[in-house]
Amino acid sequence: MNKNKICITLGDYNGIGPEITLKALERLNIGREKIIIAGSRIVFEKFNSAHGRKNMPEYEFCEIPFDEKDYQPGKETAGAGEFSYRCLEAACKLVKEKRAGAIVTAPVSKNALHLAGHDFSGQTEVIEKFLAHDGQKAEMLFCARDFRVLLLTRHVQLSGVKITKELLVEKILRLNGVLKEKFNIAEPSLALCALNPHAGENGILGNEETEEFAPALSNLYECGVKITRPMPADTLFAAAAQDFRLGAQRYDCYVACYHDQGLIPVKMLAMDECVNMTIGLDVIRTSPAHGTAYDIAPYSCARAESMEAAILAALEFLN
Repeated sequence: MNKNKICITLGDYNGIGPEITLKALERLNIGREKIIIAGSRIVFEKFNSAHGRKNMPEYEFCEIPFDEKDYQPGKETAGAGEFSYRCLEAACKLVKEKRAGAIVTAPVSKNALHLAGHDFSGQTEVIEKFLAHDGQKAEMLFCARDFRVLLLTRHVQLSGVKITKELLVEKILRLNGVLKEKFNIAEPSLALCALNPHAGENGILGNEETEEFAPALSNLYECGVKITRPMPADTLFAAAAQDFRLGAQRYDCYVACYHDQGLIPVKMLAMDECVNMTIGLDVIRTSPAHGTAYDIAPYSCARAESMEAAILAALEFLN
């Protein structure tokens, strides 16, 4: 594995992906020898010329073809969805060929992917398709400094959220292992969010905490995992917010049951420095914690702090 290179995908060229990638690389001033860009040099050049920028650094590109007529910043198109998918495919190929040791992905549109015929709920699932082996499963971990949140379920409708004993044991054991191996935390301390309000109130507000969480925790304790009982998410994250402001989290990771339960607190506290990480595979993939922002894509006003954080995180996790 080439330990010195990360592959950055440009994502949806009609969104802010090319803009934040270029801005982040310029501000970070990382050596060009550390970067491979899966995308199109032409897209970068178009962004430069459209916004009065004259010079573009000579990064190494893994060229992905695209129809220049489809370059319409602010518009959601099947062409951009296909380009986004091919960027991800190319990045994964570079990893398999040991030409890159980590992946950073600019934002894509799930709907654009679907318009292009790729039925995935997000980039995590695409990367898992190309890189998982021997039963590996990708997980979504959001990080802002030492404030970390794992999602037990990802992009599913709220009515489809189902937390079972088996899911809890599988995902928390995987998380525990990654925190030890990749984050060098010898004995991870985990906080578990309850599914129901007030952790179910002894079954008055829901039975999952007693019927699914309790037996899962028994198994996890037997495996040596250090984790709390299911705790009400509102008070748990209120304490996490105070810890974040003081600069020291009491837990190494918070385990959230569904998308908004985990992402609202971490994005409210640290949107600009929050990084979406794909864990559970041989390599780490990072991404900014926001979307394509079509509404501002034509105006060259996107902030690149989250992309900067994603690039820096990927460099730290080269293996």
